[in-house]
Amino acid sequence: MSAEKVLEVLKNAGKALKAGEIAEASGLDKKEVDKAMKTLKTEGKITSPKNCYWEPAR
Repeated sequence: MSAEKVLEVLKNAGKALKAGEIAEASGLDKKEVDKAMKTLKTEGKITSPKNCYWEPAR
């Protein structure tokens, strides 16, 4: 599932990333990344330390 791939990319990055950077690193389409991030945010698995940047929840 794309949500798991997005979360894996964020964990491996070691820093907060923008959606475009996540799409590039995962090889997924940006629309797919946006959808996956919305799911992860709802589940509380990712947080935004600053506007437009995302990282895994601690």
